[in-house]
Amino acid sequence: MTMAENEGTPAEKEPMNSNTNTDSSGRTDAVTLKKEMGLLQGVAIIVGTIVGSGIFVSPKGVLQYSGSVGASLMLWAACGVVSLVGAMCYTELGTFILISGADYAYIRHSFGNFVGFLFLWVLLVIITPTSNAIIALTFANYMIQPFFPHCPNPEIPTRLLAAACLCLLTFVNCASVKWANKVQVFFTAAKLLALAIIIITGIVRFAMGHTESFENAFEGSSDLAGDYGLAFFSGFFSYTGWNYLNFVTEEIKNPNKNLPRSIWISIPVVTGFYILVNIAYFTVLSPAEMLASDAVAVTFAEKMFGIMAWIMPVFVACSCFGGLNGCIIASSRLFFIGGRNGHLPDFLSLINTKHFTPVPALLFSCILSLLMLVTTDVYTLISYMTFIEVLIVFMSVTGLLYLRYREPNAVRPIKVSLWIPISFVLMCFVLLVLPLIFEAKECLIGILIMSTGIPVYWLGVLWKRKPKSFLNLTASFTILVQKMFMAVQEDETPAEVKFE
Repeated sequence: MTMAENEGTPAEKEPMNSNTNTDSSGRTDAVTLKKEMGLLQGVAIIVGTIVGSGIFVSPKGVLQYSGSVGASLMLWAACGVVSLVGAMCYTELGTFILISGADYAYIRHSFGNFVGFLFLWVLLVIITPTSNAIIALTFANYMIQPFFPHCPNPEIPTRLLAAACLCLLTFVNCASVKWANKVQVFFTAAKLLALAIIIITGIVRFAMGHTESFENAFEGSSDLAGDYGLAFFSGFFSYTGWNYLNFVTEEIKNPNKNLPRSIWISIPVVTGFYILVNIAYFTVLSPAEMLASDAVAVTFAEKMFGIMAWIMPVFVACSCFGGLNGCIIASSRLFFIGGRNGHLPDFLSLINTKHFTPVPALLFSCILSLLMLVTTDVYTLISYMTFIEVLIVFMSVTGLLYLRYREPNAVRPIKVSLWIPISFVLMCFVLLVLPLIFEAKECLIGILIMSTGIPVYWLGVLWKRKPKSFLNLTASFTILVQKMFMAVQEDETPAEVKFE
């Protein structure tokens, strides 16, 4: 989809790489994404995207399938361990392939352009925009809920607030990477404070002797292996987001140190919080009450905080706000890298010369997410993609093993023990088989959606002899975007970008 590849197109009349930024001292900076993210910002992105609304709203899936309090707590810990194992694989990938884009970049580097494009396509058309829309809608629902305590939230104001949230965070990310990082750190702290309030309340309740749920903790545990697989599947997706820092590898200060440190700090912190929060829930709610609740943290607050129960919906909204900010950061870099690789239109690879942010990619991501807000099928769409999300991670770590074979002598700043990626690939394989058995229809629909990228790849990437009128049109549009947003292509790109 490189729109200015033929001679004579309008793109040649105005070089896309001609602009640089000069500060007051006369120093000229290259136009590229700046390394603005340190250890604190890295931890905030991972924790902030993992801890969304799930732990507040619906941790009952693990309990429902496992059948007992003790088994559910063990599964929450196991999910954290598996997430850490996967994240360790991503530390090797992220320090070996030092380009942003995470799974798309790793799959493309390992298996080639075609396979990389298919996963980029499904991320583009379904996973990213629907995920952002759902988080924005959850934020809006919990912000509005205190004003409508005894009736359903009105639909139109909810969607408008969700749209406003998306637009506000997109503006922040367009204006400054530092602003976006500050938003991420602040709201990550807010959600950890909310979890800490729940945990402290649980500790007090436990000390007062409210331990009924923990007596005979394993009574009622399921004796079916399939149930434990589904319980694990439910818990594992509450940890989704542990790979999001890899989407911004090029913007991390000293990535060989800060990327792995951020991961090794974040996953154990989240795992500890998740286990303690679930224990706290059980000191206030019986297993039956938890299974009956649609928003466990809100039910918890109503029983414990009385007139101050409204604070929990606000905290859930703050959690969603911070999580959405992290998703916007990641998705915009994904589209930016796709444009830079020639797999998406050229205008997505442009960087604003003043703020050094990928403004066109950010706006494109925002528009796709806003379009998802107008459909009532957004939750249905994301259900089709659960299988594909596991497949993406599976392919990325399989790529790590393949690269060990293909490039055995390459320098790897971090090289994990071979049993780590092998064990993670095997676990992902189990997570792929279970949905194929129990939810075959959803899995097949997800695969069908991904396969629609095949003709798009042929038309957009492989077909080099496009009509000159089409090339002129797309090149003119790219120049228009450059002028509108004062944006150019970056001056320096990593060598791996040229991989074919």
